[in-house]
Amino acid sequence: MDTAIVVFTRDLRLHDNPALHQARARARQVVPMFVVDPAIAAPPNRARFLAESLADLRASLRERGADLVIRDGDPAAEVIALAEETKASAVYLADDVSHYATARRRKLERECARHLIDLILTPGLTVVPPGDLKPAGGGHYRVFTPYWRAWRAATWRRGCPVPQVIQMPAVARVGRIPPSDGASPGSPGLAKGGETAGRQRFLAWRKGQLDGYDENHDDLAGDATSRLSAYLRFGCVSPLEVAIGVLDRPAGNEQGEEYSRQLAWRDFFHQVTAAFPDIARKNYRPGAAWHQDQAALDAWRAGQTGIPIVDAGLRQLAAEGFMHNRARMITASFLTRNLGIDWRHGYAHFAAFLADGDVACNAGNWQWVAGTGNNTRPNRVMNPLRQAQRFDKSGQYVRRYVPELAGLDPADIQAPWKLAPIRGYPGPIVELS
Repeated sequence: MDTAIVVFTRDLRLHDNPALHQARARARQVVPMFVVDPAIAAPPNRARFLAESLADLRASLRERGADLVIRDGDPAAEVIALAEETKASAVYLADDVSHYATARRRKLERECARHLIDLILTPGLTVVPPGDLKPAGGGHYRVFTPYWRAWRAATWRRGCPVPQVIQMPAVARVGRIPPSDGASPGSPGLAKGGETAGRQRFLAWRKGQLDGYDENHDDLAGDATSRLSAYLRFGCVSPLEVAIGVLDRPAGNEQGEEYSRQLAWRDFFHQVTAAFPDIARKNYRPGAAWHQDQAALDAWRAGQTGIPIVDAGLRQLAAEGFMHNRARMITASFLTRNLGIDWRHGYAHFAAFLADGDVACNAGNWQWVAGTGNNTRPNRVMNPLRQAQRFDKSGQYVRRYVPELAGLDPADIQAPWKLAPIRGYPGPIVELS
């Protein structure tokens, strides 16, 4: 074929991009494209991360003789309009699983068929595509452990090389990158977006911290996690390259196995979401009746619950657009199990701040903690005091994000309410034993 369009969505990279690779292999000319859909306005942190990622992608494409065409509007309509302008006969798109992505894909399928344009769906957003692994009885995996065994035994696709040159036809208007400096600038400590920053982050972490991952990744103060979640969410780094990259080191294979398990959890929730697209709206399985308490919910959101480890997690989220994974579980358990508040309120708050606010992983993990999802122990409660004693024994994590308690020793940080009022830090909004 002469010309093909590659629609970038959550695969904002050139390294290991199957859609781009296949388009270049089959078409003489390729038109890279991104559509800003006003129907899904991103919150400040993701808007900023997205803008930086698009700028980085555009710069990389320009180095290779192409550009990133940006359009605003309905994705299907904009893709068809660009196809007519460039005389493209095919469109390449990385497949996705969310409710929005499914609706977008179906509309694009209809419009491409109506205009006699081929639509080719490719993998690339997960290590193993959501539909590739199925239990013996059909359907999808509802429990992680058997999925993990199947995931590790699966034959992964081969990575795609980064293109050196991309031939692109003339386009009248390439469009501008959407602004990210709206009414709210977002979290001051937000990581920089883009493939360049993501690859640098991964390589530095793999070299310096992967070898101790199994022992250290739950240490809240140690901050030994990869912090790649936002780069994976926007596809600035390839999950397949990361999985291969942590497993191909002879001295660190055991650590790579533990880290790859986290990537498998990400894939697991994508295959659950593919089967249950309403995962962010409805209980995956029946749960308890929820308690309405606006004051408690507001205190939780603000990091003013009086439970230091919980408040530290929520304040890290506000400050960085990121929260340590152990803190995510602690804060989610506190909201749903200790306060009895509907997980959807927590999901929405996380979605408003997390740069990695992925529907499948965010909702899947919230439902797992709340007991309405894929947890084989749905009644499990994470006592935040015991969690703090185990994973922030020195109190350094709390001191970092709750400055009111910075001068206390570890024992007092675990229970500051036993002391006189401390610089305005509140007493606990619920009793814990």
